[in-house]
Amino acid sequence: MKQKFNIITSTCVPLPLENVDTDQIIPARFLKATTKEGFGENLFRDWRYDKQGNKIDSFVLNDPTYSGQVLVAGKNFGSGSSREHAAWAIADYGFRVVVSSFFADIHKNNELNNFVLPVVVSEPFLKELFDSIATDPKMEVVVNLPEQTITNKATGKSETFEINAYKKHCLMNGLDDIDFLVENKDKIEAWENKK
Repeated sequence: MKQKFNIITSTCVPLPLENVDTDQIIPARFLKATTKEGFGENLFRDWRYDKQGNKIDSFVLNDPTYSGQVLVAGKNFGSGSSREHAAWAIADYGFRVVVSSFFADIHKNNELNNFVLPVVVSEPFLKELFDSIATDPKMEVVVNLPEQTITNKATGKSETFEINAYKKHCLMNGLDDIDFLVENKDKIEAWENKK
């Protein structure tokens, strides 16, 4: 069982870049590990550190001005290879929500499978989020999974987002696919016995 997902109110980390692919999220040289832990320290590695391993102060994850459980990214997030490690890195870093106007399908599903909520918003809403964060880095968003809404507290504007009903149930109850099967073991066995 994972931490249940209900309503998250958080500041945001802005990444106003389009076409961020999975190799930029977690470079291939860090894919050797077989457990999900430890990937967060290499999230966006080539943007966070120079070739000598020194922090690049101008990159948003190294800027103490920004923090929070919500990553706000540009259009087409998670394109490229289907590596699940990209979602592992996002989750391990501590992000619970990624907001974009478009996600690559496989990466979107990988995020959901790793208890990170991908929230698809309109281009105007995304732009307004970036503008609000630029004006006040401490501004917050409210992500309400039961109602499927995201609200920019700086402007009061909200949008609804879509999510698969099964994935919503799993997130809200802290269940992965195996937990879900165990939870429904009696129903599955009853159905099997009917056959």
